Amino acid sequence: MNHHPLPDFWAAASAAERSAAYDNSKAVVDSPALIAARNAAAAPFRAARSGHLDLAYGAGQRNAWDLFPAQDPAAPCLVFIHGGYWQRNRREDFCALMAGALERGWSAALPGYTLAPDASLTTIVDEIGAALDWLQAHGPAHGIAGKVVIAGWSAGGHLVGMALSHPLVTAGLAISGIFELAPIRDTELNEKLSLTEAELAALSPMRLPIVPKPLAIAYGSRELPELRRQSRGFHALRAAAHAPGPLIPVVGADHFRILEALQSPDGELLRACDDLLRH
Repeated sequence: MNHHPLPDFWAAASAAERSAAYDNSKAVVDSPALIAARNAAAAPFRAARSGHLDLAYGAGQRNAWDLFPAQDPAAPCLVFIHGGYWQRNRREDFCALMAGALERGWSAALPGYTLAPDASLTTIVDEIGAALDWLQAHGPAHGIAGKVVIAGWSAGGHLVGMALSHPLVTAGLAISGIFELAPIRDTELNEKLSLTEAELAALSPMRLPIVPKPLAIAYGSRELPELRRQSRGFHALRAAAHAPGPLIPVVGADHFRILEALQSPDGELLRACDDLLRH
């Protein structure tokens, strides 16, 4: 299957049109209110479960884990990597999304990472690898010793694609991810990322050998066309290589509301995580 890194309309598109094609915040008019609600829910969630927070896995200020162990150390663990186009947000503001996983008896764990432009995308990918190394070595001491499903949203979906091969990871869930970086380099997002040709080749999951572990790829039916195209394209590549895992269009969801399907204990994406472990 031929992989075309750029969409058909790209050559004729203006710089503004290219940036708008990936501007999720502008596409979801009430995204500021949704973000504020997410962040507001996080503080009390974290305060009520403060036993295993801010555990450093590296030297950087953001190189830390927040762990929420289940009662059973052998329970599955949902690792969640936050989004924000590799240049915004922080792990602390996403923890309330783990409520459903905890209700199911799972553990949950959220790693932080250095943001661009303070780190290149190469460094960010390496930090997630180092974080998983740490969790493999130290998770059991914190009551997390079960199978790991690595999930991520938006830029976190890209980082899931890059981290799926880590030996700790059993399966993955990439939500509204970016799997081919070439278009990103042609948008305003690249001002802080400064992506190189070598990074496009080395850090675009669609250009790398297919990892044969189960990977669910999800997107909202109301997302921007480019986000939908990226998810469908990556799933098609994986399916052609007989790599397991479903494509999940979450009906009616936009780029921000799709996370509700992960937060609810019976949400479509949390159920998908459960299914991945049955492969």
